[in-house]
Amino acid sequence: MITLAAMSEKPGISSKRVYGVQFWMLCLSTFLFFTSFNMIIPELPSYLTSMGGEDYKGLIISLFTLTAGISRPFSGKLADTVGRIPVMVFGSIVCVICAFLYPFFGTMWGFFLLRLVHGFSTGFQPTGTSAYVADLIPFRRRGEALGLLGLFVSLGFAVGPAVGAYLAQLMSVEVMFYTSSAAALLSVLVLVGMKETLSPTQRFHGSHLKIDRHDIFEPKVLSPSLVMMLTGFSFGTILTIIPDFSDFLGISNRGMFFTAFTMASISVRVLAGKASDRFGRVNVLKIATAALALSMYLIGAANSFYSFIGAAVLFGLASGISSPTIFAWTIDLSSEAHRGRGMATMFIALEMGIGSGALISGWLYSNDSGMFAYTFWLCSILAFVAFLYVNLGTFGSTKQG
Repeated sequence: MITLAAMSEKPGISSKRVYGVQFWMLCLSTFLFFTSFNMIIPELPSYLTSMGGEDYKGLIISLFTLTAGISRPFSGKLADTVGRIPVMVFGSIVCVICAFLYPFFGTMWGFFLLRLVHGFSTGFQPTGTSAYVADLIPFRRRGEALGLLGLFVSLGFAVGPAVGAYLAQLMSVEVMFYTSSAAALLSVLVLVGMKETLSPTQRFHGSHLKIDRHDIFEPKVLSPSLVMMLTGFSFGTILTIIPDFSDFLGISNRGMFFTAFTMASISVRVLAGKASDRFGRVNVLKIATAALALSMYLIGAANSFYSFIGAAVLFGLASGISSPTIFAWTIDLSSEAHRGRGMATMFIALEMGIGSGALISGWLYSNDSGMFAYTFWLCSILAFVAFLYVNLGTFGSTKQG
């Protein structure tokens, strides 16, 4: 078990307080990164349609998650060798470059090329962030800390789509892309002022990019990774289909759903993290997966603004409960020497869930409004499978497992 005294031996960590300056700087950088990443999401389906790609909306997210998933073993290995901060900086710089270049790639295939490259951002930044938090925070406060960090992630999810939709409507999508790039640049500037927590670190060498099967999969974190994959399917569907569903229901601001679910997620994340520290990760996930299954059913059944937003709130509560809990569970099961690899494995599962959700939902929906309900109900079924797994599985007797 990692004690607070042991944590105080790491650079920049005080034994007298859990949440120091480095933690709050990480939260700020994370907020800016996710604001940048989410600012463009609601407008991408219509942007692709304007280029004649309305039949390929499922690729918007699935191509992004493809490179994110491919890059996870590399980011995990680099986080455990070169350092947490270089990995986070690389991911944020990718956001800076790609967001700036979207207006200059005015063809459908140029757009898809950028989506592929843009995926490296989330393939790197969150991996380094999670490992950094695990270095900073003692074992018994880990769920709480990830809940706090998740609050800033959720703020990015709330602010980003709302600001992006506002800029696109009031000014232009080009201004929206440039603003997204600027937010990512600010994230980088915060990171370069932070202290590295991995000790010792190695200078980057080409050999660090050689990956074997042990770098790709950490078997210790199979259970949280499976739950993450099943629940991530819903999120991939939300990112892909919700903008069109908003149009179908007559809601002009496509960011409204994202703002509603994110605000709900913010309201519960810290409490959920504390609850998982006290009552156990699996016990809390039983509630989260049940709520997620119900929320996806209700989204599919929504036929008005209020039923739509109500379902969004429940989806946000479910996400806010599950996310810090799965993250903490993954870190609990990872060895200290391979936290990056453990988190990378969980994130690969997340990308598989989001990517398959985006691809399958785009194919199932196929611009047919009559398929909205069935698309969301498929997500409900998979969330219910996750619910059965955490209720029927055997995960040991520890609180965290």
